Amino acid sequence: MSVKKSHPKNLSPKKSPTKKKPKGVSWMLLGLGLTSVSFASAATGAFLAVSLSATPLKQGSLTAEEAKVFSQDDAIAYKSLRLPELNRPVNVLVLGTKVLTSDLEEKVTEDVGYHALVNSFKGLSDTMLLLRFDPLDKKLTVLSIPRDTQAKINEKIKKINEANYDGGPALTAEVVSELLEGVPIDRYVRVNVQGVEKVIDALGGVKVYVPKDMKYKDDSQHLYIDLKQGEQHLGGTKAVEFLRFRYDQYGDIGRVQRQQMFMRALVEQALKPQTLLKMPEIFSIISAYIDTNLSVEELVALSGFASQTKRSNMQMLMLPGQFSGDGRHEISYWLPNHNQIQNMVATYFDQGQANLELEETDATRLRIAIQNSTEDPEVARNMVRYLREAGYRRIFISDQWSEPVQTTRILAQNGDDLGAANLRADLGMGEVLVESTGNLASDITIVLGKDWQQKYPSSSVPFKETSTKTRYQ
Repeated sequence: MSVKKSHPKNLSPKKSPTKKKPKGVSWMLLGLGLTSVSFASAATGAFLAVSLSATPLKQGSLTAEEAKVFSQDDAIAYKSLRLPELNRPVNVLVLGTKVLTSDLEEKVTEDVGYHALVNSFKGLSDTMLLLRFDPLDKKLTVLSIPRDTQAKINEKIKKINEANYDGGPALTAEVVSELLEGVPIDRYVRVNVQGVEKVIDALGGVKVYVPKDMKYKDDSQHLYIDLKQGEQHLGGTKAVEFLRFRYDQYGDIGRVQRQQMFMRALVEQALKPQTLLKMPEIFSIISAYIDTNLSVEELVALSGFASQTKRSNMQMLMLPGQFSGDGRHEISYWLPNHNQIQNMVATYFDQGQANLELEETDATRLRIAIQNSTEDPEVARNMVRYLREAGYRRIFISDQWSEPVQTTRILAQNGDDLGAANLRADLGMGEVLVESTGNLASDITIVLGKDWQQKYPSSSVPFKETSTKTRYQ
């Protein structure tokens, strides 16, 4: 396999004269929290408490051949106060590993009587994210890759979460790059799931809406998930339960959607000055749970960029695909849709050209799902009538959205932000979000909020001239 690279410079960030070993940072801070912690100004003091060093925060080693998989380009520059800043887009592969005693070939020193979690990075990747930090467009893109995605690993068809087990971060980066039409992988981060609980506790917990009751019991792992529907403040243990739950009709895909919801919640809560005061404590706690080829300077630059990213510029995608198998009689895969992947990476990762043959310009092509967060079913029917009069044809009412929403959300389920923006223009209200938390069968999911209910409380909807005119330019 080959990975495309585009910048032939050497990566040689300026070194601090201090040689003190730096502290680590967890995948939750990178995959979730890097999008939420502000380092723009006051964080300078927090980072001065930790010696800056260009030494990679690795707990494993890469061979010379493996190191070539990752970009060697210089990604940072030094400006005011010598704080590093990004000087080009950077793609970071984040792998969350869950390793049990039963997964280890070597014997553990103590038999605890069940399959206990072990702080190791050598297992299956339970979570896989590709983060793109783009200082040119000022956007942060988070691509979730389901663990059951079908991929070619060492010339064999397997689930993509096996790549880390078979060949570590280098092999995983090669597999992901090939899957994504050659998108270059600049850096990697691996973290053990045990570190996530500690990070959330150090942050003081996270307030999140649990979309439904979640109950699961596995005595072999001492895993007992018991969460009730509704808004809750989750500490570390409960947050990990929320993130790990995958025992419903959508399996890992439903879990990916809930992880994106969790990211949004964390972003909106963690941008607080008091969070900055906890950074030295967090670094100290999580240092044992991280393996990455990022330097501390690069972490500072990525964090500073993420802290200044607007809510509307945080884009959360899921690898396009569909289910295969019924989960009982054969291996169940998430089968990648390569045509949609080609368009997605061209749009969001500046890689290759979109497949123009698939780009219909008629607004009626959109598959629009309507999820009603109000208690009045007539509100959803009003939206159907409104959209049909506006020229849209592929509309269906989906499951109820459990969380009460004030402002209507227009979710670009498959990354079609332009289609979502045009739809918002037709509605005259709503917030456009690029995320994959809506109906899986839709291009765009509209989550109806109280604002729509207040504007159109009855079946009377203003007539709009029916039109199928082209809205995409």
